[in-house]
Amino acid sequence: MVRSLKTYAVLWLPAGLLALALAPLVADPYQLHILILILMSATMALSWDLLVRTGQLSLAHAGFFGLGAYAAALTYSQLGFNWWLSFLAAALAGGLAALGLGMITLRLHGMYFAIATLAFAEVLRTLTLQINFTGGAVGVTLPAIFGGSRVAAYFLVAVIFLICVLTSVLLQRSRWGLAFQAIRARQSVAEVLGVNTIKTKLAAFVISSIFPSLVGAFYIHYVTYIIPYEAFSLNTSVSALVMAVFGGIYSTAGPVIGAVVLKVLEEYLKSVIVYGYTVIYGLILALVILFMPNGLLGVMRRAAGSGRAKQVFRWAGGRKRAETPD
Repeated sequence: MVRSLKTYAVLWLPAGLLALALAPLVADPYQLHILILILMSATMALSWDLLVRTGQLSLAHAGFFGLGAYAAALTYSQLGFNWWLSFLAAALAGGLAALGLGMITLRLHGMYFAIATLAFAEVLRTLTLQINFTGGAVGVTLPAIFGGSRVAAYFLVAVIFLICVLTSVLLQRSRWGLAFQAIRARQSVAEVLGVNTIKTKLAAFVISSIFPSLVGAFYIHYVTYIIPYEAFSLNTSVSALVMAVFGGIYSTAGPVIGAVVLKVLEEYLKSVIVYGYTVIYGLILALVILFMPNGLLGVMRRAAGSGRAKQVFRWAGGRKRAETPD
């Protein structure tokens, strides 16, 4: 019998964890840097998916990423926090910002909510440009975390990624996951069934905001420099969205697969086509999203389903022949 995708996931999970642990032993510095970028992208895409499971399309990830970066940088450089306390401050800043923003905007739906979250990132960028203690347009500079050790930085971002994966899995398997599905299917029906839709969406928004804030905190400590135009770039939100959609939304594996494939593809195109690689990259994305609306995970599920169907038909045909008298 053909194994299901869940069986494959159980079998490949230990292998994936082992690969994460052993990667620094076999990767050169450049490859390790690419792995770090992949883990950052996967965390961003998966955390974006946590909110879209409730049916809300957010463009606030750039705001939370930049807010986390600046919260970590300012608490580290001006308040004397150590690195892990600055990460905690970043997560707290992102969560509180999401709580306040969500209480105001989560009654909106569709493009109206997306526009409101986009405005949130733009407001934060404008404020950081105008306020002196944020460094203004010059930005913020920090010393490299762990003395510049990429191996230590890799394991730190891997821990953030694994916590995000664990959060996603636990949410999917809990009553919260069922509530997310009910709200996404039809909010009015979910309310009749007793789901507090505003509270549920607000919780999803807060949880979703914590991880881009942590990635932002990691980014400033890893890269050591950031400016408002980079921290609050719309590209950050769009990249998280595209990677999740490319891999397959409403799942844990989909956004991770999308982030891995797209980040590797992006780096490959950069090396092959120095100028204009973004055109090819965009064309590939457009074709895949157009012809694979359920993402790569949807293609894998259809392939697995097709294999199971063939196995059933083969078994049924063989049984019929066996039961037919000669």
